[in-house]
Amino acid sequence: MYILIPMDSDDIEESSLVKIEDVKVWAQLLMEEGELVEINHSVERDGFENMSEVAVVINDNEYVWPFMEQNMMVLVAHTQRSIDDIVEAYIFKELHDLAY
Repeated sequence: MYILIPMDSDDIEESSLVKIEDVKVWAQLLMEEGELVEINHSVERDGFENMSEVAVVINDNEYVWPFMEQNMMVLVAHTQRSIDDIVEAYIFKELHDLAY
Protein backbone atom coordinates (compact mmCIF):
# COMPACT_ATOMS: atom_id res chain seq x y z
CA MET A 1 0.00 0.00 0.00
CA TYR A 2 1.29 3.43 -0.94
CA ILE A 3 0.86 6.21 1.63
CA LEU A 4 1.24 9.90 0.72
CA ILE A 5 2.45 12.38 3.36
CA PRO A 6 3.08 16.16 3.10
CA MET A 7 6.48 16.89 4.67
CA ASP A 8 8.71 19.88 5.34
CA SER A 9 11.90 18.22 4.04
CA ASP A 10 13.20 15.17 2.20
CA ASP A 11 15.53 14.36 5.11
CA ILE A 12 13.96 11.15 6.42
CA GLU A 13 15.39 11.56 9.92
CA GLU A 14 14.52 15.23 10.43
CA SER A 15 11.38 15.84 8.35
CA SER A 16 7.97 16.46 9.88
CA LEU A 17 4.37 16.21 8.78
CA VAL A 18 3.01 19.64 7.83
CA LYS A 19 -0.21 21.21 6.60
CA ILE A 20 -0.84 20.69 2.90
CA GLU A 21 -0.49 24.42 2.28
CA ASP A 22 3.02 24.34 3.85
CA VAL A 23 4.32 21.24 2.06
CA LYS A 24 7.89 21.39 0.72
CA VAL A 25 8.10 17.78 -0.46
CA TRP A 26 5.71 14.83 -0.63
CA ALA A 27 6.82 11.51 0.80
CA GLN A 28 5.35 8.30 -0.55
CA LEU A 29 5.77 5.28 1.70
CA LEU A 30 5.39 1.72 0.49
CA MET A 31 4.01 -0.54 3.22
CA GLU A 32 3.90 -4.30 2.72
CA GLU A 33 2.85 -6.85 5.34
CA GLY A 34 3.15 -4.32 8.15
CA GLU A 35 6.63 -3.14 7.21
CA LEU A 36 8.01 -0.01 5.61
CA VAL A 37 9.63 -1.16 2.36
CA GLU A 38 10.45 2.06 0.52
CA ILE A 39 10.29 5.86 0.81
CA ASN A 40 10.20 8.11 -2.25
CA HIS A 41 10.07 11.91 -2.43
CA SER A 42 8.65 14.34 -4.97
CA VAL A 43 8.04 18.08 -5.06
CA GLU A 44 4.80 17.41 -6.94
CA ARG A 45 1.96 15.47 -5.29
CA ASP A 46 1.39 13.54 -8.52
CA GLY A 47 5.09 13.05 -9.24
CA PHE A 48 5.25 9.39 -8.25
CA GLU A 49 5.34 6.35 -10.50
CA ASN A 50 2.71 4.53 -8.43
CA MET A 51 -0.67 5.87 -7.33
CA SER A 52 -1.04 6.43 -3.58
CA GLU A 53 -3.94 4.71 -1.85
CA VAL A 54 -3.84 6.62 1.45
CA ALA A 55 -3.11 10.24 2.33
CA VAL A 56 -2.09 11.26 5.84
CA VAL A 57 -2.87 14.82 6.92
CA ILE A 58 -2.12 16.82 10.05
CA ASN A 59 -5.68 17.70 11.08
CA ASP A 60 -9.35 17.43 10.14
CA ASN A 61 -9.40 20.92 8.61
CA GLU A 62 -7.14 20.14 5.66
CA TYR A 63 -8.49 20.51 2.13
CA VAL A 64 -8.62 16.85 1.11
CA TRP A 65 -11.09 16.80 -1.81
CA PRO A 66 -8.35 16.21 -4.40
CA PHE A 67 -7.44 12.99 -2.55
CA MET A 68 -11.04 11.90 -2.19
CA GLU A 69 -11.67 12.51 -5.90
CA GLN A 70 -8.88 10.01 -6.55
CA ASN A 71 -10.60 7.51 -4.21
CA MET A 72 -7.81 7.76 -1.66
CA MET A 73 -8.48 7.03 1.99
CA VAL A 74 -7.60 10.04 4.17
CA LEU A 75 -6.21 9.47 7.66
CA VAL A 76 -5.35 12.10 10.27
CA ALA A 77 -2.19 12.05 12.38
CA HIS A 78 -3.19 14.33 15.24
CA THR A 79 -0.01 13.84 17.27
CA GLN A 80 2.40 11.94 15.02
CA ARG A 81 4.85 14.09 13.05
CA SER A 82 7.85 11.97 12.00
CA ILE A 83 7.76 9.25 9.36
CA ASP A 84 8.63 6.64 12.00
CA ASP A 85 5.77 7.75 14.24
CA ILE A 86 3.31 7.81 11.34
CA VAL A 87 4.38 4.32 10.20
CA GLU A 88 4.02 2.96 13.73
CA ALA A 89 0.60 4.60 14.15
CA TYR A 90 -0.51 3.21 10.77
CA ILE A 91 0.58 -0.32 11.68
CA PHE A 92 -1.21 -0.19 15.04
CA LYS A 93 -4.28 1.54 13.54
CA GLU A 94 -3.79 4.67 15.65
CA LEU A 95 -4.37 7.13 12.81
CA HIS A 96 -7.87 8.56 12.78
CA ASP A 97 -10.45 8.67 10.02
CA LEU A 98 -11.20 12.12 8.74
CA ALA A 99 -14.00 13.83 10.70
CA TYR A 100 -16.43 15.41 8.27
